[in-house]
Amino acid sequence: MTRVAAVLGTIAAGAAIIFAAPAAAGAARLVIPRSADQLIVVSSPTAHPPPPQDLVTLRAYTRSRPGSPWRLAHGPWPAETGSGHLVAAAERREGDQATPTGVFTFGATMYGNDNDPRGLHYRYHRLVCGDWWDEDPYSATYNRFVHVPCGVTPSFAPGSEPLWTETRAYPYFAVIDFNLGPIRAGDGAPGSGIFLHSWLDAPTQGCVALPKSRLLDILRWLRPTQHPVIEIGTDAELAGLNLD
Repeated sequence: MTRVAAVLGTIAAGAAIIFAAPAAAGAARLVIPRSADQLIVVSSPTAHPPPPQDLVTLRAYTRSRPGSPWRLAHGPWPAETGSGHLVAAAERREGDQATPTGVFTFGATMYGNDNDPRGLHYRYHRLVCGDWWDEDPYSATYNRFVHVPCGVTPSFAPGSEPLWTETRAYPYFAVIDFNLGPIRAGDGAPGSGIFLHSWLDAPTQGCVALPKSRLLDILRWLRPTQHPVIEIGTDAELAGLNLD
């Protein structure tokens, strides 16, 4: 695949990614949008984080205005990623359990099975019976939150997540905007349901996971008015970000 094709495919997969000049060993660097004043960086020396939990390093940064220096706000902390390792958004596929690399925004609503933790700057929805994330690439509501009446099994249920039953992973979570705007479905769909959620003591199915207390620190810190993004990638892809 050419570099131009890779960029176009990644954008089609829903990642707000801008490439700069190649970094070490030909890796394309990731560039943070100028509008973002909050940044979460999920990094690994290679695309194959070490087992058994596929651990990477998570740091959170803030800056006072576009163009000003980034300052560390949280971390560095270990975080769990997908058992399918780190894979470019354009190359990821539904069910491969890889964590997509790129720069992504966050969904407008945070979710969780626990009570509203207070202190969030995003809308919060406490999960109830019938709350699903549709992960059927042939469904009309693919890669979306869907509520059906409690006790009803939707047609997209096989392979999808009944969110209210996942109490360990989802006491709280934020949606990472992967394969959104527009959503690619059908054959070759890049995947769905990529979240920032709670620690599992195991690899995830493509999400990023933190211990619950640290997860809450991050969720309360995020502010939509500061246009936060999460960058996921290798150290080479992060080259040139000028982070403290």
